[in-house]
Amino acid sequence: MLETLISSKTRIKLLLKFFLNSKATSYLRGLEAEFGDSTNAIRIELNRFEKAGMLTSFLKGNKKYFRANTDHPLYNDMHNLLLKYIGFDKIIDTVIEKLGDVKRVYVTGAFALGLDDNVIDLVFVGDLNNNYLASLVEKVEKHIPRRIRYIIFTEVEMEKNKWVEQNGNCILLWES
Repeated sequence: MLETLISSKTRIKLLLKFFLNSKATSYLRGLEAEFGDSTNAIRIELNRFEKAGMLTSFLKGNKKYFRANTDHPLYNDMHNLLLKYIGFDKIIDTVIEKLGDVKRVYVTGAFALGLDDNVIDLVFVGDLNNNYLASLVEKVEKHIPRRIRYIIFTEVEMEKNKWVEQNGNCILLWES
């Protein structure tokens, strides 16, 4: 659906990169390697987003890095639109709300890095029924064009293993 509204594939990739994870930063050549697009196409879109105030930039060495401007009035709307595009809203509505004692849910993997992927990696924290979760995930996968992979940790396991600190590339998706 997003491809119908936004015809530039490079623009969609940049939106996913910067507006799914507000901590994501990158520079032109890094984006070129990541996306496989020409630097000119990426530069044009970066300049448009920066001129509109949706991206901010900073210099680090001789590289100009970009990141989402979380203070922009459209940041939250864009973030929510992308969550719906990926299918996270259906995951939340269909899976999390009906599971029981869910404390937190994290997105990891490609989406936490701001990359589009066919697989959504989730980490659930709480006391959950694994069989019930598996059946709910199976139902959700019928409604979204992606596969869902997940792991469940208790709060004690999360603290003991310092999972979040060790896996900095994660986004807190939901918290009770």
